[in-house]
Amino acid sequence: MSKIKLDPRVIGDVLLLLGASFSAYYMLSYVVNQLSVSPSDETKGGEAARRRANAVLSRLQAARPDLLTGGKGGGVGDTGVVEFDRYEQTILANVVMPDEIKVGFKDIGGLEGIVEELHESVLYPLTCPELYNYHSTLLKAPKGVLLYGPPGCGKTMLAKAIAAESSAIFINIRMSTIMDKWFGESNKLVSAIFSVARKLQPCIVFIDEIDSFLRARQSSDHEVTANLKTEFMTLWDGLTSDGQVMVLGATNRPNDIDDAILRRMPKRFPVPLPNKAQRRRILEITLKDARLDPAFDMERVVSATAGMSGSDISEACRNAAWAATRETIRRTIALREQRARRGEKEDGDGNGDREDGEEEGEEHEEMRRGRPIRTEDFFVKTAAESGLPRNVVGEVPAPVDDEDETPISAMID
Repeated sequence: MSKIKLDPRVIGDVLLLLGASFSAYYMLSYVVNQLSVSPSDETKGGEAARRRANAVLSRLQAARPDLLTGGKGGGVGDTGVVEFDRYEQTILANVVMPDEIKVGFKDIGGLEGIVEELHESVLYPLTCPELYNYHSTLLKAPKGVLLYGPPGCGKTMLAKAIAAESSAIFINIRMSTIMDKWFGESNKLVSAIFSVARKLQPCIVFIDEIDSFLRARQSSDHEVTANLKTEFMTLWDGLTSDGQVMVLGATNRPNDIDDAILRRMPKRFPVPLPNKAQRRRILEITLKDARLDPAFDMERVVSATAGMSGSDISEACRNAAWAATRETIRRTIALREQRARRGEKEDGDGNGDREDGEEEGEEHEEMRRGRPIRTEDFFVKTAAESGLPRNVVGEVPAPVDDEDETPISAMID
């Protein structure tokens, strides 16, 4: 019997083929698993969206019983109740009821002129359209309103106050809400934004940092992003809402927004850095519930905050309150340590327990009340802050304030 001779080259080719086949199999399996979504995952995601949508609908039904049965924006089913598809249910999860917003115009200091114009040109036409029918459609609420200015000057607070004061349904849109990995799904979610707004009108669609979503179109834009912008503008322009659906945007980079978007926002309100009178009003509102020292110098703090935004002023007030609290905490801890060191000597004294009880009561009272805020607390230097930091805004120059005000850098130095 002759022996079978195997060519080593043939064996090498077979092993190479088997190795390549196994590698290709596992590679394809990994790619398919990464791209596919199991039915159980889709079911879980759909159920979560339905639960959130049902919770919002329950609050809507309790607050405004006529909203979901009137069919003012269409979508009424056979049962006489407004129906929502699965895309609209995703948008419903971002609906905020007016009574859930705890910010009002009274909580915003220094923007009385903007607030008054918002009332007359935005809120009243949005909520009371019958009062503006004297000039046909000329006095309808604008389809879009833009709030722009440096960061921290109250744009988002104004948007919340508009929703709360107007009693309109507030839809807070985020990019994560409308972006989907499947082609075409994002367009359907954008369409659902306006269909939900029509069904729940009067309604405000709020987009914070609108420049990140609707920035100027370029030839280098991705196809999905370009389609989203086109879909949004098409639905926005074709909105049939009788002036009771408004898109509200906020940004600190208005020059980056597409010109076609700006055309759809005829009402544009600049929210600049506060001047001296506005800073005083912001300080009064922020410190209204705080305990101030009788010798507190409000004018000095107002002058020292020149060039700061409302958010920076609020943070400076918080740091001042913390400086007062820190001193109280340190003094209390020192008293405890002192009492602990002399505790053994007082054990043999009959008055030791009574004295400890009195000192402990005084300690709790001091901790509860704390020390009033002094003017010097606004200028305390810590490891994190150097006292009233200046808000540097590169694109929006700080306004020229009163000549008698001392720059912050000079006061810190």
